[in-house]
Order: sequence, then C-alpha cells, then structure tokens
Amino acid sequence: MKARVQWAGEALFLGESGSGHAVVMDGPPENGGRNLGVRPMEMLLIGLGGCSNFDVVSILKKSRQPVESCEAFLDAERASEDPKVFTKIHLHFVVKGRGLKEAQVKRAVELSAEKYCSASIMLGRAGVEITHDYEIVELGA
Repeated sequence: MKARVQWAGEALFLGESGSGHAVVMDGPPENGGRNLGVRPMEMLLIGLGGCSNFDVVSILKKSRQPVESCEAFLDAERASEDPKVFTKIHLHFVVKGRGLKEAQVKRAVELSAEKYCSASIMLGRAGVEITHDYEIVELGA
C-alpha cells in the first residue's frame, strides 16, 4: 500500500491514496491553517470508523442479515501533552434493518474488533483503549 502527501502551503496538505483518491487536510487557524480540510488526526479516526464499519456490514451481509444502514459514531480522547496520541476511542454502531438478529449484530461488532479491523487492532496494540457497542433500529414496513 502506498500514499503520497504533498504540502500545499501554510498548514494545507493534499493526500493521494495508492488507488488514486485525493483528500485535503488542513490545520486550524491557530496553527497556521485555513480550516479547508479535515485534520490529520480526524482522518485517522475516520479511517478507523470506515475500516470497522466495512467489516460489520460485510459480516452481516455474509450472515444474510437484512441490514439497510450502518453508522459508526466515534468518540475519541487524546493525551493532553505532546505527542497528543489517542488514549481512548469508543465506537457506537447504529444498525438499521428489518428483522435483524441481535446475536448476529453483536457477533459482527465483536469479530470486527477482535479479528478483522486492522486499524482498530493496530491502535489497540499501540495502547489505545478501544471500546465498542451497538444499537439496532427496526425499520417499519
């Protein structure tokens, strides 16, 4: 896997993934940025959410669960001193569908956390306390 990040002046950076997709990252005004893009640490958090959500949806689909929507809400805490690493991250999944089985949703979240989500497992091994929970929303007919 490869990526390229180019400085575009002040605190603005343009990132390009190996698959050819671009993202803008910028710092806050108090750090010389113009607030034109996501912060790099926010990007890391979004990546974790995307990785884990991808797993949950994939596992639910493979177990033939009628998932129609899955959102991951992440809440992170960072150290107060430099380096301001993540110390705690909580992922809350809101899974929507018709007739979803709670045991299958629970299993999907656990498998992502414990076996499949590379980002979550990597951050956990680096000392970040990562927790997960979920809620199921039954959609009407």
